[in-house]
Amino acid sequence: MAKVKYYYDTKTLSYKRIELSGLNKLKRMFYFLMGSAFLGLVMVLVFFQFFDSPKEKTLNREIAQLTTQYDLVQDKLSQVELVLDDIQKRDDNIYRVIFEADPIPSSIRKAGYGGVNRYQELNGFKNTELVVETSKKLDQITKQLYIQSKSFDDIIELAKNKADMLAAIPAIQPVSNKDLSRMASGWGYRIHPIYKTRKLHTGMDFSAKSGTPIYATGDGKIHKVRRSRRGYGNHVVIDHGYGYKTLYAHMTKYIVKKGQKVKRGDVIGYVGSTGTSVAPHLHYEVHKDGRKINPVNFYYNDLNPDEYEKMLEISSQNNQSFD
Repeated sequence: MAKVKYYYDTKTLSYKRIELSGLNKLKRMFYFLMGSAFLGLVMVLVFFQFFDSPKEKTLNREIAQLTTQYDLVQDKLSQVELVLDDIQKRDDNIYRVIFEADPIPSSIRKAGYGGVNRYQELNGFKNTELVVETSKKLDQITKQLYIQSKSFDDIIELAKNKADMLAAIPAIQPVSNKDLSRMASGWGYRIHPIYKTRKLHTGMDFSAKSGTPIYATGDGKIHKVRRSRRGYGNHVVIDHGYGYKTLYAHMTKYIVKKGQKVKRGDVIGYVGSTGTSVAPHLHYEVHKDGRKINPVNFYYNDLNPDEYEKMLEISSQNNQSFD
């Protein structure tokens, strides 16, 4: 029951009931409602400052679950990286070695994606660092997998051409053992026969009679033929492909022409003593990717183990070369 208020009327010397006008009643109701609303708002703000709403609790649980899943993804990506790294090492050190292919540089395998703004849309969140690092790692693995896939495609093509490659690689002596007088000089520093100075001898000298046949040591195409009275004298260069070239120098004559295809064992010329030479012999060189290498490792089709050991011993003697 609402309280009734009175006031003392001095004129009538009596108490009279206070009657509020309609406007005053509306004002009081308005002030009451405004006060209640303000107090309710303050209570709500204070409550949500210290307590999560049901929706926030649900979202926080989802965020926690996503963070856990990202951590698990990170662990799995690390395991994938280890497996992929092992595959890459086997690819570079086994498969590509077998097929005489250069390994893929690490700078290409490990290269990241360009663009400073690539992950910009992932910034500004509570777990930005975790999300960005996971995205970067996933992108790097994706690229490495693509490069490895292309590498295996190359290996498959090399395997298909393995027979051609084996036929092309130099694998016999350029002068037959039955025609060979002696192994004059091998790879290494030797005394030059004319200048009498110590000089790197970048091939092997096979001493034989003038006119002794010289054989192509692998399949290929004649890259160069030249007649000269200096240096290598009359000489031939065969391009075998796969980065290999062989040089045959000091010939008395050659019987091939530039661009001609030859097979291993084909006669390409005859032993002589042209150019800078002091006796009939063949100076033989093997080049790989433009670099001269020791030919002694390329006679496995001709020599048995004992013969190979003997050739190693003779070719390593620090004697005088013939050119």
